[in-house]
This record gives sequence, structure tokens and C-alpha cells, in this order.
Amino acid sequence: MTFDVHELDTFVLVGSAVTLLAILAVRLSSRLGLPSLLIYLLMGVALGERGLGINFEDAQVAHALGFAALALILAEGGLTTSWREVKPSMALGASLATIGVGVSIAVVAVGSHFLLGLPWELAVLLGAVTSPTDAAAVFSVLRVVPLPRRIIGPLEAESGLNDAPTVVLVTLVSTGAWAEYGLWGAAGIVVWELAVGVVSGLAFGFGGAWVMRRAALPSSGLYPIAVFCLALLSYGAASFVHGSGFAAVYVAALVLGNMELPHRVATRSFAEGVAWLAQIGLFVMLGLLLSPSRIGLETILLAVAAGLLLTFVARPVSVWISSLRSDMGWQDRAFMSWAGLRGAVPIVLTTIPLAEGVDGSERLFDLVFVMVVLYTLLTGPTLPSMARLLRVARRSEPRGFDVEVAPLDRVAADLLQVSISPVSRLHGVEVGELRLPLGASLSMIIRDGETIVPEHRTVLRHGDDLLVVTPRRLREKTEKRLRQVSVGGRLAQWLDRAD
Repeated sequence: MTFDVHELDTFVLVGSAVTLLAILAVRLSSRLGLPSLLIYLLMGVALGERGLGINFEDAQVAHALGFAALALILAEGGLTTSWREVKPSMALGASLATIGVGVSIAVVAVGSHFLLGLPWELAVLLGAVTSPTDAAAVFSVLRVVPLPRRIIGPLEAESGLNDAPTVVLVTLVSTGAWAEYGLWGAAGIVVWELAVGVVSGLAFGFGGAWVMRRAALPSSGLYPIAVFCLALLSYGAASFVHGSGFAAVYVAALVLGNMELPHRVATRSFAEGVAWLAQIGLFVMLGLLLSPSRIGLETILLAVAAGLLLTFVARPVSVWISSLRSDMGWQDRAFMSWAGLRGAVPIVLTTIPLAEGVDGSERLFDLVFVMVVLYTLLTGPTLPSMARLLRVARRSEPRGFDVEVAPLDRVAADLLQVSISPVSRLHGVEVGELRLPLGASLSMIIRDGETIVPEHRTVLRHGDDLLVVTPRRLREKTEKRLRQVSVGGRLAQWLDRAD
């Protein structure tokens, strides 16, 4: 094998140009309310056989790179997720990721076999690969929709948890092992692999946090790399003992991201950068893997029919059954049904049967690719309108104030930047009347571009930006108190009103 320097130069030129264009496309996709993945997929198609002529057909390489990219994306998701915020939604999210996925697979498989004429194996695979929602798609679209935590929380938890069981199931079906073990045997394997993955994630998460607290690394830039490697190490360890690597990496990263570790801000920034690079590479590669010449009218019509079955039957039924024990209203359930966004995960999962040489796997890949593009275009841009129609958007918008948080790692505190909006009743309140929790303090006011060191009798005004320092353990109480005053004014202590 010879090494061609000119080929390397060409790869660096094309790769850096594509990555830069993909980064710039994020702004365009956010304005349109679309996940960036659609633009990345189309960029891959444009670079492929019908575009610039790059030929990529190795399903096994795509499978390996796709799983590696998903592991990186899940690691970033765990590292940047606040356990305090996701904990109330974890039960419903787990129900959607397990019971909901199972119900969706059954509905799509039965409907695809009897209504669309797919063989049972392809029908089950179609249901399995299209049932999980995609974390990248969910996060990117929901950022532009003002929704309450009771809806956003379960959707985010579901998208972070449902990869693990579906990967196990798709692998069992693609390798033929599900026929050998039977329904209950396959279910037992899924449960076992998830349990091993969770235990591995907890072990490496807490063990890694213990090591990182005592490690004296010579450079701060080494800490983010070490934390990221600990999360990925849990993936490899779980996979080595036949557990779920995806469950392990997410749990380990979730634990590490919520521990008091050195240089947490740098770690999260590093994780976000790595995840973006992984998403760009993953989606462009999947676009390259597609052969547009194979997609005909029959494939498009079949994708439309299967998408209708998934979007209007399987997803609503799975949401309703999964949330039977919750107190959510029908409007919340209806919106969650519509917000079940699919993205790269279904396409990546189709590389498993492709790599295993399953009959009809190329047809399945093309079908899922078209489904993802069509129904992301349908559901993504319409989410804001659907939220208004179902009246689930936050009624408190515009809010009394906005809060941005910057961690102060060395003193285990947070710096809150509070912007007082024109509707806030913080206007006219004296600093001493805020009565923040003992230990929290208002350290600076920014008004009309000038800084003010506040005193006890300083009066707050509309448009002010407040810098509040609070110990991390008091952050929730501090934010709650600020919301009370924003809604109830200086009498909030007696009215006890909160946003």
C-alpha cells in the first residue's frame, strides 16, 4: 500500500471546506426550524456518485464509523445534561424509550407486513430502526419552540435513552439470533445488555470521578480529554462483556457531567465541539452511502405510506400507552406524538442489516433515508404552529426575566446573568427587598452600558442586567426567589407567587 501525499492534500482541502460549510449551515437551519442533519445529509449526497463523484459503498465501514459517532454524541449528551432538570422526567422518558419503542415497533411491523406487503423480517427491521427518536434532531428543533419542562424533559430523556434497546434488537434481528432465542429470549437479552451497560456506566462514572478529583494533570486541556475517554472506556468495557455500550456511555457521561470535577466548563465545551464534528462527519457519510439511482417512485410511495403509519398511528399510540400513569393532558400527549423527530439514528441502524448482508437491506436503507427526509421536513417546521394550536407553548412568554448561567468551578458557585424584561415587576424593587438566600448576592448591575455596584437602596429598572453570584447548592432557591419577585414585586414574600 503506497502513501500519496497529493491524495492527503485533497482530503484535507475537501474535508475542511465541507466542515466549514456545515458549521455555517447551522445558522440557516436554526432560522428555518430544521435539524442541521438534513443539510448535512444533502451535502453528502452532493459529494456522492451523482455529485462530485465520490464513491462510498462500504456498509461495514459505515456501520463502524456510525456507531463511533453515536457514542461520541451520546457522551456529549450525558456530559451536558443536568440531572436536577432531567430527573423529574426520567420515568416518563424511560417509559417512552422502552415501552413506547416496543409498541411502535409492533404497530409498524404489523402494518408494514399486512398493508405494505413487506416480508416479516424487513417489516420488523423497519419498525425497529424508525421507532427511536434522534437526540440531535430533537434538541436542535425544540430550542426554537417555547415549551414547558413537562414536555421538553420527557422528549429529551427519551431521545437519550432509546438508542440502546433498539441497537440490541436490530442486531438480534439482522443476525438471525431472534429466531433462535424466541420472543422472550430476545427480550431477556435486551434487558441483560441494558443492565450490564447501566452498571458499567455507573462504575466508570463514579470511579472516573474519584480518579479525576485526585489527579494532578499538568495542563487544564488534559482534563476534558480524560473525562471524554472515561465515558468512551465504559462503552468499550460494556461491549466487551456483551453489554450495551450506548447505555454505558450515556450513563457514565451523565454521572461525570454532574460531579464536581476540575475544569467542568472546558470539559463541556470540548464535548460540544467533538459532538458537532461527529454529527457533521456522520451525516455527510450517510449521504455518501446513498445511491440516488436506486430511489424510484415505488420507494418514495412506500416511504410516504410507512411514514404515515409511523407518524399518525404508531407514534401516538406509543405515547398514549407510555404515559398512562402520568397526569399529562391530551394536548401535551398530542404534541409529544407530533414531536417524535427522527434523524441520523434510524439511518445508522440500517447499516447493521447492510453489514450483515440481510436480503432487502439496500431497499430498507433507501426507504428509511427517504422517510427521514420527508417527515423531518413535515414535522420540524410545523412544531411551533402545532404548539400554538394545542396551546402547550409557555404562556409566560415573554418572561419576566431571562437567566444565563456561567459556572464558577473553583468556588462551587454559579454566576447568573438576569435580564429584566419590560413586563417584569422587578422594576422599582430595591436590592435589599430581593431577600436572596443567605450566601447569594447581587454583585453588579449593568444599565445603559454602564456598570453599577449595587447598594441596599439601589432601585432596579427595566432593561437592567443583573450579575448574581450564588453557591451551586442554592442556585435553585435563588432562581425561585427572583421569579417570585419578578411576578409579585416587592410583595412576593407574602403573596408567594412564582412564574
